Amino acid sequence: MVTTLLDARRARHIAEQVPDPELPMLTLADLGVLRGVEVTDDGTVVARLTPTYSGCPAMAEMRAGVAARLREAGYSRVEIRTELDPPWSSDWITPAGRRKLAEHGIAPPGAAPRSAGGPVPLVLSPTRHTVPCPRCGSADTEETSRFAATSCKALWRCRACREPFEYVKEI
Repeated sequence: MVTTLLDARRARHIAEQVPDPELPMLTLADLGVLRGVEVTDDGTVVARLTPTYSGCPAMAEMRAGVAARLREAGYSRVEIRTELDPPWSSDWITPAGRRKLAEHGIAPPGAAPRSAGGPVPLVLSPTRHTVPCPRCGSADTEETSRFAATSCKALWRCRACREPFEYVKEI
């Protein structure tokens, strides 16, 4: 049992280092996508991932990246499971992940919309919120496109420093 626990810690540490294919400055752990890593009694390493959304095109790369790193570390039996419940939330991005996003000129998300004890409220009108510029910190910014290089990001522009930047949307 102690060996399995130590093996699970080592396997988790290895899986935590895998970079996100779309935001390579973040690891899957920083992004909150890596949900858990266990080692079964027969020695199989089981890593659980939750995609940022169910149609995330990077999920295949995430799965392959975790499996490859674990196999490179000597684990011959690797299983990657996708968990959709509970769904991923941008609230799962770690403080280190948020810092790394800002350091790379990408505005991290604010708190995801939540309803106490219930589902996320549906808002049909456009929501207005302030996204501070990750470069100069100004709140005088504007959205220029609801979608950026990936569906989970939007394009914004700072009116103060005039620089464009990406923003990770709250989910």
